[in-house]
Amino acid sequence: MRHLLTLRETSESDIRFLLDTATALKEILQRPVKKVPTLRGRAMVTCFYENSTRTRTSFEMAAKIMSAEAINIAVAQSSVAKGESLKDTVRTLQALQADCLVVRHPSSGAAHFIASQVRIPVVNAGDGRHEHPTQGLLDLFTIRQIKGELQGLEVAIVGDIAHSRVARSNIWGLTRMGARVRLVGPRTLLPADVDRLPVQVYTDLRSGLEGVDVVNVLRLQTERMEKGLLPSLREYSRLFGISVQSLRVARPDVLVLHPGPMNRGVEISDEVADGACGVRSAVEEQVTNGVAVRMAVLYLLMGGGGMSGQD
Repeated sequence: MRHLLTLRETSESDIRFLLDTATALKEILQRPVKKVPTLRGRAMVTCFYENSTRTRTSFEMAAKIMSAEAINIAVAQSSVAKGESLKDTVRTLQALQADCLVVRHPSSGAAHFIASQVRIPVVNAGDGRHEHPTQGLLDLFTIRQIKGELQGLEVAIVGDIAHSRVARSNIWGLTRMGARVRLVGPRTLLPADVDRLPVQVYTDLRSGLEGVDVVNVLRLQTERMEKGLLPSLREYSRLFGISVQSLRVARPDVLVLHPGPMNRGVEISDEVADGACGVRSAVEEQVTNGVAVRMAVLYLLMGGGGMSGQD
């Protein structure tokens, strides 16, 4: 049984295989008729305990493009509202003959727990502050598509790192593929275990951006924050907001990413987000690439040939 739960435990060869597969499958998205019979007769179920637009929709599109059934469980209208446990929910979905579960949950480690309870593939679509592996993969895919290779790149992850599962997946995926990672943000928004991560830490934006090839801007997750972590949003924007001016110390061809949703005018300016003033923004390309990457994940886990790791 194969799953995609974390990039920390995914080998370089598996990551490269996933990215190569996504490259081949992305061609389908450019066709007038975006439909292939690859996963006909299979059923993917998405079960999101937290809100999502990009991730859930792109998984559904990925499944439907490959002719799989895509079933979305509205958790608020499900038996969870009656007190059903996570264990019973996922076992019920398995008993309904789902071929793959895509799950988002507010608790770190939930995806690993689910994988221990079912016999079918599980994809982690975000679990608490732990990881978001498909977002990490689509970020790697986008960087490789534009920069040509990941090996040797200098990548700055800027913002609310303490609450970001995207940052975790990016750290493990990028370093596994030979990139160097910097974490840039206020000390109050750095993770408690930052000293044990394979990164360089900067609490000054100018120093953190100097000479970098890629800047991945994170959203301020105010819904997860305790009071007192930031003086104000205006102060954060002044000190750590990514603007055309702040990017001047980066490499001239610096690439800007953002996993979305964006707080424009807080962590990123309109000009940078929209790729104005000569800035290379790949925000919309990330969304498109997310479909291709999730097609690759579903293809490999639901019958197109398994990956070597993660039992």
